Amino acid sequence: MIVIKSDEEIARMRKPNRVVAELLDYLEGLVRPGITTRELDSRAEEFIVKRGGKPAFKGYHGFPATICASINEEVVHGIPGTRRLKEGDIIGIDLGVVMDGFYGDAARTFGVGKIDADAKRLMTVTEASLYKGIAQAVVGNRLYDISHAVQRHVEEAGFSVVRDFVGHGIGRQLHEDPQVPNYGPPHKGPRLERGMALAIEPMVNEGTWQVKVLEDGWTVVTADGRRSAHFEHTVVITDDGPEILTKL
Repeated sequence: MIVIKSDEEIARMRKPNRVVAELLDYLEGLVRPGITTRELDSRAEEFIVKRGGKPAFKGYHGFPATICASINEEVVHGIPGTRRLKEGDIIGIDLGVVMDGFYGDAARTFGVGKIDADAKRLMTVTEASLYKGIAQAVVGNRLYDISHAVQRHVEEAGFSVVRDFVGHGIGRQLHEDPQVPNYGPPHKGPRLERGMALAIEPMVNEGTWQVKVLEDGWTVVTADGRRSAHFEHTVVITDDGPEILTKL
């Protein structure tokens, strides 16, 4: 069931989503060669707690950390640890915050030091596809108008969209209905209404769209070992168009 949010509920969602946005800006400043993903995770948890929130991911279905840190061929759900970032890596950081009973969720992919032109293009196309999808999040459209806009932009650039993992509704729960795929035919799916809150999150691969899960039960990697990028915003549908809650 898709939960339509009231104006009061949307107002309460703004706070955790703002903390998410501020935290991603903060982490961008920490991403550099030599830092471990565990240190990024520790700093993220400190940041959230200082602002009166709780990490949304830590303990969620047993996930052991505050952030998902996914490097190069890792698509999503990478577990922070002792691995040190290297010059030329790309890292997708996905994180969530819960405050006052409501959730915020967003992701960005960052370059570590100087990255190659192909990595830059992958990241640019992925982020642009997110905004193509968001532009379709308007009253009266269908859910798959978002999905199709993402897929078309990605595939026209020669990349592929991950199909095994999707975006989602969000609010009092981290994951709510509806699922928001990054592929699909336009003009299909539920009608979009004022008060819907969606976490739209393209995951885009250099090569095949196919992925596999590693033995840790969490980390998702590309089937062909090529790189992947991930960008996500939490968006609420208003009469005036989409409002991005995770953008400062």
